[in-house]
Order: sequence, then C-alpha cells, then structure tokens
Amino acid sequence: MPDIGSESRELQGKRLLIIVENLPVPFDRRVWQEATTLQEAGATVSIICPTAPGYEARYELRDGIHIHRHPLYRDAASAPGYLLEYGIALFWQTLLAWRIFFGRGFDVLQVCNPPDLGFVIALQFRWLGRRYIFDHHDINPELYEAKFGKRGFGWKLISWAEKLNFRFADVVISTNNSYRSIAMRRGGVNEGDIFVVRSGPNLARLKPRPPVESLKQGRKHLIGYVGVMGEQEGIDLLLEAARHIVLERGRRDIGFCLVGGGSSLKSLQAMAQDMGLGDYVHFTGRAPDDVLFGVLSTADVCVNPDRVNPMNDQSTMNKVLEYMAFSKAQVQFDVKEGRFSAGEASLYARPNDAIDMAEKILQLIDNPELREQMGRYGRARVEAEFSWDRQKAPLIAAYWHALGKGRAGARAIARPAARPLSDSST
Repeated sequence: MPDIGSESRELQGKRLLIIVENLPVPFDRRVWQEATTLQEAGATVSIICPTAPGYEARYELRDGIHIHRHPLYRDAASAPGYLLEYGIALFWQTLLAWRIFFGRGFDVLQVCNPPDLGFVIALQFRWLGRRYIFDHHDINPELYEAKFGKRGFGWKLISWAEKLNFRFADVVISTNNSYRSIAMRRGGVNEGDIFVVRSGPNLARLKPRPPVESLKQGRKHLIGYVGVMGEQEGIDLLLEAARHIVLERGRRDIGFCLVGGGSSLKSLQAMAQDMGLGDYVHFTGRAPDDVLFGVLSTADVCVNPDRVNPMNDQSTMNKVLEYMAFSKAQVQFDVKEGRFSAGEASLYARPNDAIDMAEKILQLIDNPELREQMGRYGRARVEAEFSWDRQKAPLIAAYWHALGKGRAGARAIARPAARPLSDSST
C-alpha cells in the first residue's frame, strides 16, 4: 500500500472543483481544510461558495486556491423562501462551474450539502467524463424534522433529493460511521465507494493560549459554548441550565460566554434578558478566531446542549472536538456520536434535561482535578484519532478512487483504508 498524504503530491496535475452553498470559504473550516490538503497534494483546486459579511470578494486567490463567490438569498423561513434560495444558488453554481470548466478546468467535482442538489450540477458534466464526489455534511431529512417538528411534503421532497444525490455520486465522503450507514442503507451506496473523513480540528491552528481573565467579568468560573445560534442547537436548554445554576443554586461566581452567530441570536439574547441572566450570559455573535480561541482557553467547562433527536444523535459536532483540542472537560446530552467522539472527556446529562445538565456542570466546576483529567484525555484522543492530520489519508484516497472509476479499463488504483480501525464498532 503506498504512503498517501498531502506531502506525497499524489494528486499532482489533477484539477478539482468544490462547491459549498451554506457557508463562505475559508470560514467553512472543513471545506477549507479539505481544499488546502488537496492543494498540498499537488491538485489545482477551485471553490464555488456564497458571499457573506467579511467575504464579499467575488474572486480571491488564497494560498494557491481559487475561490469564486456568488450572491445568495438568505434567512429563508418558508418553503417558497428555501426554493428561492436553492434556485439562486443553483443558477450561480452552474454558471461558475461552466466558467471554471472552460477556464482552468476540473477532473472531479465535489459538492458539499446542504442542500442535496449537487447531482443537478454533476449530471451536466457526467457526459464529459467528470467524476462526482458527494461530501455528506448533514442528514437533511432528519434536519428538516428537527427544525419543523414534522414530516410532510417538504420532508418527502428532501428525502427524494437525498436519494438522487447518493444515486449519482461516484464516491461518498461521510463525516462519521452513522452517516456511512445512512449512505449504504438509505442511499444504496456500495461500501467500497464510501470514505469516512471526519471534521477533525487542525491542531496546528487550534492552539491554547493564556486565559483572558476579562472574559470572566470578575467571576471565578466561566462556562463556554462555541457554535451556531439556531433553533435546533438547544441554546434554550443551556439558558435553562444557566438559570438553575445562577438563580436557583445561587452560583453567582459563574458566568457564561456563548460564541457564534445564527438566525436565533437575537431571540436568544432576549430570552436571556427575560430570564434575568443578562449580567451572567454574554453573547459574542459571530467572532474572529482570536475571540474564539480566547474563550476556549479561558473556559473552565464547555457545553454542547444539542437536543437528543435523530439528527443530533447521528451527527458529529465540530464543537465537541474543538473543546477536546483545547483540553476542556465538557457536558452534553447523551447523543450517540457525541459520546463516541468525546468518550471520557465529557459528562452526559439525561436527554434534554436542562436541570441535569446544570448539575453536571456544577459537578465539574467543583472538581478541578476531574476537569484536568478529562481535559488531558480529550486532547490525547484528538491527537491519536480525530485531528485533521488523521483525516488526510482517507480524503486523498477518496479522490484516488473517484479518478480510478473514471479510467475505463485502467488498472485499479491502490488506496488506504476508508475508515480508521477505531471506528469499526460504531
């Protein structure tokens, strides 16, 4: 088996195109890590993504990677709104893909969901021999049900799009083994065409720094949260836990700092005020890395309040691994993939029980030795299994496999194992 990695230049001379709709690049850390890894492996990498505040340039060459951005209708809150968003995105993605095709060209197209409409673009280039890799970031039928609390026509439409995406993909990249199982069970994808590439933290970038004492605002302890401020992230449960800690247990020596932006930010800020937590819960909004790293370096305990539901149970949350990278003990509800990732680096509250989460947080706050032990375990686990350096080989292997399928009659291309051996039991 050859030694495959970004340093081996295994993709020298290959031209790759990545499309992502929901976040701009390089803000989307997973996509940026994939792109830089592929570029380091010798490929010419182009990316199509939306614009956003701070990422307005329609074209940018960054670190040798060509980034093409397009406008996007955002904050859709209804079925017509989503259709408009997806329609505008598909228009720009198609236009830019053909422009890149006739310019620097591409041999493989990688599309990252949501939504599951990558096949619409991929089919346009299939007859020209271009391969399609589906990078499966979210399980959208479960996401729809978690967000709207029901199924119905919209759910059926999303499930249909997911099946077609799996059907036309030459290779599927899954973020964990739960998603891998979905690709096989629901999408009918052959096991050999699936590669598990986790959204592992880049330990060269995520470096702990001295605590920022001002973040504690004069209090002894700080609880940290990093992530999206959306309806399905369980921040309301975290605020209930904070209310129990501060107002019912009288722990006014504890503050909370929540980092991230999202559609529910303003309503969550209002909720904190209404609960009497305005002086104890600080929302930073979407923040640069300096603020993010400062909070993670300062927090005594970190939290993942994602509700237990089919979506969160099967999804790996980046924040869980980022907490571990900063050697932080954490508390989360008992979700399958969260437990698999964190192991003994986390305490697990009863499903969706904010009071039990509060008590678990207090257990760690009052036991610094346990916090330190759990933090060391989490950091070692990330270094050994989940860091981005551990994900480079299966990513390169996925591209080898896609390119090999595109060579009719050519010899099979050797590739490393698609999944880490430690994942085999999940």
